[in-house]
Amino acid sequence: MAGTVVEWYEFFLYASAATLVFGKMFFPNSGTELDGIIAAFVTYAVGFVARPIGGIVFGHFGDKFGRKQLLQLSIILVGVATFLMGCLPTFAQIGYWAPALLVFLRFVQGFAVGGEWGGAVLLVAEHSPDRSRGFWSSWPQSAVPVGNLLATGVLFTLSSTLSQEAFLGWGWRVAFWLSAVIVIIGYYIRTKVQDAPIFLEARKEVTEEKKGYGVAEVFRRYPRGVFTAMGLRFAENILYYLVVTFSITYLRIVVETDTSRILLLLLIAHFIHFLAIPLVGKMSDAFGRKPVYMAGAIMGGTWGFFAFPMMDTANDLIILAAIIVGLLFHALMYAGQPSIMAEMFPTRMRYSGVSLGYQVTSIVAGSLAPIIATALLSNFGSSTPVAFYLLAACVVTAVSVLFLKETRGISLHDVDAADAQGTADLLANKK
Repeated sequence: MAGTVVEWYEFFLYASAATLVFGKMFFPNSGTELDGIIAAFVTYAVGFVARPIGGIVFGHFGDKFGRKQLLQLSIILVGVATFLMGCLPTFAQIGYWAPALLVFLRFVQGFAVGGEWGGAVLLVAEHSPDRSRGFWSSWPQSAVPVGNLLATGVLFTLSSTLSQEAFLGWGWRVAFWLSAVIVIIGYYIRTKVQDAPIFLEARKEVTEEKKGYGVAEVFRRYPRGVFTAMGLRFAENILYYLVVTFSITYLRIVVETDTSRILLLLLIAHFIHFLAIPLVGKMSDAFGRKPVYMAGAIMGGTWGFFAFPMMDTANDLIILAAIIVGLLFHALMYAGQPSIMAEMFPTRMRYSGVSLGYQVTSIVAGSLAPIIATALLSNFGSSTPVAFYLLAACVVTAVSVLFLKETRGISLHDVDAADAQGTADLLANKK
């Protein structure tokens, strides 16, 4: 969880800076502020394109060598890339080299984060008791809003204490340089964790019995699991980035809310999100993975229709309520993902399976969500098309939930036993 906080602090720091800084400082002036923001969001999307590549590479070697070693490498990569972002010259200084270098570092950052998630949640899921796997494996998920909380908090402090000129001139860079401190802390903590016994057993079997592992083996044996995981991820990922990233754009451009006020509201909402995720994880242990996830997909589809009108009131409390409700809907889907996806795949290919299902979807979901939403807002001058975009995504995820097998309380040893017998359907029959 500590390492995940570090990596997502850096990933979300870029998301906030894309709206507040990069559109102005790293791209030529096109005449409208929304155009610069869209250009910044395109570079933001590069990180999402890199994530499945990182997931494939880290998943392959994580299934072979272990979760711990790959997690240590990922935190170093993302830390170096983020620190260097804070050192980049602006467009006014070096022209188009500025966005080019930004894109390169964003790719490295996304590549590292792509390998992060699968390893982090599997370290917890594979250590967890069967009856409470949903609760314990949701804690790395709760680290994501903590990372976002830190990123938002640092930017809020800098933007509220510095003048606009100082913040755009050098203040934003401090937030990126601070990543070096938390990377050192996170790396040290990760040296103290060990791979789970079930993984060590599976690695021994793979070595001795020459069993397959990695991406090709996952697609050969468990294509349904991979595509189901992608469908589950689709609406969750889009909802999250509409709530925490596009909302900044909407509040600044449409509602004309002060930047510091927006960041303060997000700060409070991220804290509520952090508290909610483990509670929802516990709900998935008590009531099942499917009903909790389905509730999130259904309610998430309604968010855009009432949230943006709430923001239009320009009332801080009403805006805060809209953001919090969106994050609570998100938590209903997000908290159960580690346990659901861990229970889909056997240990020998679990890192590859969960990384594929989780990261590939981000290319067409979270990476494009702020771009599509901003373009819809620019073209139609209304939030209604954005609401319908989210609704369509939630329909896709709801259908995926219908095809999901209920695996609450299942033993990961049973998953491995079914795989050894050559039929994942054994698990469904046992249930």
